[in-house]
Amino acid sequence: MILTIQWKPQAISSYYLEMDFILLKWNAIEVQKFEDLVDEFLKTLSLKPEMGKYSTKYNCYSIVISKQTTLFYKILKDKNQLDLILFWNDAKNPNDLTKLL
Repeated sequence: MILTIQWKPQAISSYYLEMDFILLKWNAIEVQKFEDLVDEFLKTLSLKPEMGKYSTKYNCYSIVISKQTTLFYKILKDKNQLDLILFWNDAKNPNDLTKLL
């Protein structure tokens, strides 16, 4: 079964923040690579949503999508839906992550 993907507002804003960071640190080519990588991960997650690691602390799944970025998401089986919660830059303070999730 393929799950539909729902982007939560925080996921959208954190996705664009991550792209801005990549653009500032590298270039537009790397931003495009990141976008392509996210697209491929989302296709795979919609088919195999439980491939991420479940965290009881955050009550959601996480999966590393690049060296510096982790995606947090929830699976809503009753709705056949995958909710994207947050794109997290792993270089940031982990205490801030707790506040966001």
